[in-house]
Amino acid sequence: MTNRAIIATNDAPAAIGPYSQAVKVGNTVWVSGQIPLDPVSMTLVEGGIEEQAHQAFKNLAAIAAAAGGSLNNAVKINISVVDLGDFATVNGIMSDYFDEPYPARACVQVAALPKSAAIEIEAILAL
Repeated sequence: MTNRAIIATNDAPAAIGPYSQAVKVGNTVWVSGQIPLDPVSMTLVEGGIEEQAHQAFKNLAAIAAAAGGSLNNAVKINISVVDLGDFATVNGIMSDYFDEPYPARACVQVAALPKSAAIEIEAILAL
């Protein structure tokens, strides 16, 4: 089996299911989808899409740091939202967390997300 390292940090929410926050193989890190949970209380942050998107990106950034990188090491981002009408807002917030050139990205609308979150974001990093 390929040598893999499990990435975990207390600065991001603990997994709420049978998965790791991230897995590193070689110089590639696969970061599990992050919903806007506060890592201390493990509760969904209060507020709308703005507050939720910021928290989800903060959670991703904490895991990227624990892996030895940053969000600027992202090569692919997948964003799921329950309302595609939030697309422009999420774009604006995403630009606060990444420098150009931006990573590849997909953004899709889904019927529902865990804990009734409005957004979930996952990433692939190349360190």
